Amino acid sequence: MASMLEFRTSGFNPYAVKYSPYYDSRIAVAASANYGIVGNGRVFCLGLSAAGIQIEKTFDTNDALYDLAWSEINENQLVVACGDGSLKMFDLGVDQFPIMNFHEHRRETFSVCWNPCTKDTFLSSSWDGTVKIWSPTRNASLKTLPIGCCTYSAAFNPKNPAIVSAVSSDSNLRIFDLRTPSSAKYHLTTMIPVHAPPSAGPVLPRLADGQTYAGAVPAEILTHDWNKYRDTVIATAGVDRLIRTFDIRNPAGGPLAVMAGHDYAVRRVAWSPHAPDILVSASYDMTVRLWSDGYMLPPLPDNTIRTGAQVGLMNRHTEFATGVDWCLFGAGGWVASVGWDERVLLWDANTLLGR
Repeated sequence: MASMLEFRTSGFNPYAVKYSPYYDSRIAVAASANYGIVGNGRVFCLGLSAAGIQIEKTFDTNDALYDLAWSEINENQLVVACGDGSLKMFDLGVDQFPIMNFHEHRRETFSVCWNPCTKDTFLSSSWDGTVKIWSPTRNASLKTLPIGCCTYSAAFNPKNPAIVSAVSSDSNLRIFDLRTPSSAKYHLTTMIPVHAPPSAGPVLPRLADGQTYAGAVPAEILTHDWNKYRDTVIATAGVDRLIRTFDIRNPAGGPLAVMAGHDYAVRRVAWSPHAPDILVSASYDMTVRLWSDGYMLPPLPDNTIRTGAQVGLMNRHTEFATGVDWCLFGAGGWVASVGWDERVLLWDANTLLGR
């Protein structure tokens, strides 16, 4: 791969990377000392220039950092998810100290996501079994959604600000609609058991390669992401190494597509903002892989689950690959990936895709 930029987060092991929604030349990395087991955390705000990747700002925290999200209303602000259960908001124009502190979670805060539609709220999920929705101007949360088990990832729908999703250690994908009465299951509208076989019909579906799909043993779901073009489609992945896509309009129908290839747990998935069928994944097998879920191909017969195809492999990390994100701008292929090897790699996915 000809073009790859690299930055080292010396002394800190990255957990997440995010491109700025405002600039194609700015990224942020959430990292932790000692692999996040004990010790402090550091946010790296990095700028891309002709000279390579430069530090624009760093912020230190007293506890590990597991995720981050750029503000959608202020180009200089971001929120980080901390191991002490807090969320901290930093401003690139303010030295060191967070400008806001949000602390209600009782266990590690593991994910954070800014609302891309109304842009006035963000959410967090925690090992304490809850998802919380926040305003950046208030210390107290606006709403708490109970999950009941370790919740690794939560997100807003990219088109509807009232739809929230979460995946957790109990192998379920949950969808909440904040427009429903809270008395009705705390806004829970859909629950998809990710590893279950489809419940519709007496005949088990087949994968496109002819094998019967009978589901799998439940395992922890570590990551998920909404498709940016098909806003009812979600990709999930986790400990059992498979990536599955689901349409929330058909919760009993089983997966739309299954993608196999990783050797260890999948830590992060992200749909491309430039194509409706492409996603990228980062795994504990040290690889970052590009996939097509086959959406652009002709329809399959009924009761057939599509077998997604791996269309690219980036294996330059030498430790767990923990985070990956797409640049929103430019030609449409730049990806940032991070791993526990203290490295941030920026590369052009188009060189793998051959598109």
